[in-house]
Amino acid sequence: MSMPRLLYGTAWKKEATGDLVFKALKAGFRGVDTAAQPRHYNEALVGAGIKQAISEGIVKREDLFIQTKFTPVSGQDLHNMPYDPKAPLEDQVHASVSSSLANFTFGDSVNAYIDSLVLHSPPSNHFSDLLKVWKALETYVPRRIRQLGISNTDLHVVGRLCSSPDVSVRPAVVQNRFYHATQWEVDLRAYCRIQGIAFQTFWTLSGNPELLRSSPVQKLAESASISAPVALYALVLGLEGTTILDGTKSEAHMAEDLKVTEIVNGFAQSENGGATWAACLEEFKGLIGESE
Repeated sequence: MSMPRLLYGTAWKKEATGDLVFKALKAGFRGVDTAAQPRHYNEALVGAGIKQAISEGIVKREDLFIQTKFTPVSGQDLHNMPYDPKAPLEDQVHASVSSSLANFTFGDSVNAYIDSLVLHSPPSNHFSDLLKVWKALETYVPRRIRQLGISNTDLHVVGRLCSSPDVSVRPAVVQNRFYHATQWEVDLRAYCRIQGIAFQTFWTLSGNPELLRSSPVQKLAESASISAPVALYALVLGLEGTTILDGTKSEAHMAEDLKVTEIVNGFAQSENGGATWAACLEEFKGLIGESE
């Protein structure tokens, strides 16, 4: 299963998680992002929403890209977590992965799998601890977990993961905030493109009110007859090597947001829209400090 351009983000959905995941799949989403971290996610309800969509014939498991995370102790609610926080790091990983596989078993538990598992953040400031976690995750690739990734990190850490002789499975995904405080991760995204790593953006709308009101976004929205949020999503996808986490709770917005692929694959390539798209994308890159 290739990674969709939009993944449905399930953070902060609480008891509505299952229903919203079902609605997102019904609307056309084929990628779902979650975490084995009850503090901000309800992974079990994500699984329940997917199971409902499968049982109603909306999707098949092989049609879906399911991504979850191993979250270190520092990101967990100590009173509600999927592993013993006093256990060795490797045991924490195995317990977390086991709980995730149970949540994403739709029939045959022996063949249950996860498309992408992301280390939610480095477990400490010591690369040796990160390696312990990563090597434990590698034992599941490629059968139970198809690919690995890392989130909330920086270029230095990603570079070490890609170059360390102790790493057998290189990261396929980096998931970070996309906003002004990190200069929209221009350098890290450039490195990811060179390495063939997908960069997943989050806070793409909520973290960028100024970009949402910017000239290139507004011009594209008007020219392509789309909303400003969809235009912003399209331009972020136009940066290449990017995918987007979309956490809308609105069914109308779910359907609308999915039109972004039509803009990138259709309007941007059309005779009438191509010049407008190129001009808007160039201006957008200038706003975020991304040179050609």
